Amino acid sequence: MNLLRFRQAAPMVTALLLIPASFAQAPGGDKVDLDALAQIKAEAFQHSQVMENLFWMSEVYGPRVTNSRNHKLAAEWAMRQMQEWGLKNVHLEKWPFGYGWQTKHFYAAMETPVYAAFTGFPLAWTPGTNGPITVEPVWAPIHSKADFAKYHGKLKGKALLMFDPAPLTLHTRADALPSPTDEEILARGDERGPGGGERGAAAGATANRDPSGRGRPGEGEWEYTPTSLALANAKNGGLRNEVNAFLKEEGVAISITPGYNGDGGTIFSTYGGSENPKDPIPPPIVAIGAEQYNRLVRLMQHGVTPQLNFDIAVDYQREDQNAFNVIGEIPGTTKPDEVVMLGGHFDSWQGGTGATDNGTGSSVAMEAVRILATLHKPMARTVRVALWGGEEEGVYGSTAYVQQHFAQRSTMVKTPEYDKLDVYFNDDGGSGRFRGVSAGGSPQMAAIFKSWIEPIKDQHIVAVSGGDQFRPTASPGGTDSSAFSWIGLNGIGFQQDGLEYGTRTHHSNADTYDRVQKADVMQSSTIEAWFAYNAATRAEMLPRIPAPAPDPNAKSHE
Repeated sequence: MNLLRFRQAAPMVTALLLIPASFAQAPGGDKVDLDALAQIKAEAFQHSQVMENLFWMSEVYGPRVTNSRNHKLAAEWAMRQMQEWGLKNVHLEKWPFGYGWQTKHFYAAMETPVYAAFTGFPLAWTPGTNGPITVEPVWAPIHSKADFAKYHGKLKGKALLMFDPAPLTLHTRADALPSPTDEEILARGDERGPGGGERGAAAGATANRDPSGRGRPGEGEWEYTPTSLALANAKNGGLRNEVNAFLKEEGVAISITPGYNGDGGTIFSTYGGSENPKDPIPPPIVAIGAEQYNRLVRLMQHGVTPQLNFDIAVDYQREDQNAFNVIGEIPGTTKPDEVVMLGGHFDSWQGGTGATDNGTGSSVAMEAVRILATLHKPMARTVRVALWGGEEEGVYGSTAYVQQHFAQRSTMVKTPEYDKLDVYFNDDGGSGRFRGVSAGGSPQMAAIFKSWIEPIKDQHIVAVSGGDQFRPTASPGGTDSSAFSWIGLNGIGFQQDGLEYGTRTHHSNADTYDRVQKADVMQSSTIEAWFAYNAATRAEMLPRIPAPAPDPNAKSHE
């Protein structure tokens, strides 16, 4: 189907509700309830609330940096919604994290040689300026600790441009490519999406492309770059802490970065400080547009020293250093102790409003349980929704949850809940519609999932990948389903169209409500509700992936 025509949701409602009268059941698959599917589709497309969910998450309460005041307000809203829909056991589950943080005020500009306002934002867990400041910049790129001696005594009171100029090149391809056809999705086979998570073949088609030429997080050896700064907690917080301590000792007034990706006004950046109270607090750090950063460097290379103005206010939330996950459920009827879970991470970065990363996944999960709660169709197993915190800092919230409820990875001593968790379905790939699903390495699971997608192929979800080879999860990372597969539970990810996720919206100031495609999230909500319903009503629990051996060296966030 032509992508443009698919995006026009209203004229498509009638066609979207059509269901084949019969279909071929895949060998080893399930016989599915087509009447339930018809009801799910009718509720999802005729009475959708998924964009209303997203409005409150991103427009009213976004961004939602983990444990910030915005994050807490969004969680209170989500719990009220779940309760209004009739969900039970709605609550927060807390786990140790650290400081919350969010932006209160941001102003940045060049005053001389001419005035130019800067586009940008402060990096998370960095302080404000305590009022307006006027500073001169110095270009002193720090690549490693070896540069500390070079700049000693030269940075006091300066605005430090601490990285090389961004190597910008002409865009010769569109930031968002057309969605692959169903045939192309099927032909791609078993591919994995960005970040090591199972976001899938469709997402990987565009999300791994970096138009700036600066590389994506995780590439190359460790050195101090905008990319490594963005990954400091997950990969090497030690170097970040040493650089921050050095900048503070040298009396840097403010540090400036062009972000690790983006141009044309799109800025990709995350954090420069740390939520950990024990880590050093750096000077204020801001990300500005790559072209603006490069202009400052060129001015200084030509002997022109600009005057820069900044006025930044931030809020450190220090009162409660326990972050949280938002939990609600629809109790099962005959097997209430067996649980089907679905969800996405609720936290975001501060550059945008957290709409595509991961307001979409959280909105879809909430809409899926709303659909099921509204239909009042009996489901044997309990359906539980989880909106995770701390994913952006290292999949912390879901990792804490699985170790509290199911098993510690270091010992693999299982709780009674371990054998009762059927499956967890995860959505964390941006705005794109679902095109496939991972079977977690199980041929039996692949056959079951194929029978589930057969009657909804009109929704353009056509592929089941990962059905031929089990690959153990070495550590949680990429997205929250990995926390489940890490301890031998079924953590299942959907494959999505990439759209602009990796090239424009992921961790950037363009991560906003307007970048979300309504028809796509309506489709995703339908499919997630259908998968959860099938798992909750089938006679037996789904096949389980192999449980790992204990790992005494396993590190976890609890």
